[in-house]
Amino acid sequence: MSNTKIKEGMKAPEFTSIDANNGKISLSDYKGKWIVLYFYPADDTPGCTIEAMGFTKLAKEFNKLNATILGVSPDNCSSHQKFIDKYSLKVELLSDEGKEVQKLYGVWGKKKFMGREYTGTIRSTFLINPSGKIAKAWHNVRAKGHAEEVLDELKKKSQ
Repeated sequence: MSNTKIKEGMKAPEFTSIDANNGKISLSDYKGKWIVLYFYPADDTPGCTIEAMGFTKLAKEFNKLNATILGVSPDNCSSHQKFIDKYSLKVELLSDEGKEVQKLYGVWGKKKFMGREYTGTIRSTFLINPSGKIAKAWHNVRAKGHAEEVLDELKKKSQ
């Protein structure tokens, strides 16, 4: 388990993962663009659906600002494809079944829910600037309204 705390100003850790169509995606593929890298626990669960729908609703606004939205969870490609199809999602979903990317970004860790402690994905988002640095980091995100908050921050930072 990683205790890496990704902070603003740090270089975003490079990774390669697979998308919902089993295609390889690397962070470096997006050099020169803004990247919204968000980590969420599971496809088609209430909070994760709210968050994915929020980013989907604002996808055109993010695109206008030269930003790509990448969602990462431990789900497999098939699960991601079903999630995308069910809700017509306009975000790229990456599969991190081995939790390597989550550990790299320090978002795989101890969580508490209803008095029970367990290990899982800590809902977090990283705004990465076109030169590959962390422009903003959000930890322990609340799904509702989060996409709007990220878009507001991107508007400020990209001026």
